[in-house]
Amino acid sequence: MRQPNPIAFTIAGLEIRWYGVLIAAAMCLCMLILTRRAPKHGISEDDLLDTCIWMLPIGVIGARAYYVLFNHSMYHTLGQALNIRNGGLAIHGGIIFAIVTVILVCRHKKISTLNMLDLIMSALPLGQAIGRWGNFFNGEAHGGPTDLPWGIWVDGMKVHPTFLYESIWCLLLFILLSWWISNRHSFSGQILCLYGALYSVERFAVEALRTDSLMIGPFKQAQVLSLVVIITCIILYNFFRKKYPLKESK
Repeated sequence: MRQPNPIAFTIAGLEIRWYGVLIAAAMCLCMLILTRRAPKHGISEDDLLDTCIWMLPIGVIGARAYYVLFNHSMYHTLGQALNIRNGGLAIHGGIIFAIVTVILVCRHKKISTLNMLDLIMSALPLGQAIGRWGNFFNGEAHGGPTDLPWGIWVDGMKVHPTFLYESIWCLLLFILLSWWISNRHSFSGQILCLYGALYSVERFAVEALRTDSLMIGPFKQAQVLSLVVIITCIILYNFFRKKYPLKESK
């Protein structure tokens, strides 16, 4: 499999990249799913939309800020730092900024933060599964050399399609959380914790294959953060289970 053209189409001389198209499509699809699932989590459509109006743009800003922070030597002007059309979004930064935004909005509106986060995390993996294909079109977020038949060609070298590994895992995670756990979860915060732990397990493993990882000294930043998230989610899972049980299964 060879890297395709990163340009989807051109409008009035402006090149529209697949990277942006896929991210926009992922957001729209997730919003459709969330609006339909909101009542099962005790969230009104209006409260969901109000939260997402703030969460989505701030999440993108966070994803870019996080990436630039760990690659600051690559950017010499503000314009370069703001230009995301060529890629450079870190999902961890986006999730952190998005969660903080959800907490603040929910507190302001006096609605359940955990129920809102459970709802959002039930669809987030689908958005990640779609958005990861933007990395394929940009020829980024890939692994090292491989002879495996499903390897992709980047700059004349056959490499691990780590974007594909994560996309498949996130799709399976979406199915698990959105259709199975969402209809059976027994306490507020359960989906949030399961998402955090299960995504982090995959990210830790796949990050070992990647060649473009953000670094903290000699360690891969995503692996360090994944370990912290896994431990935190296990602790919170047991705390939330005792503290916030639902009266009846969804």
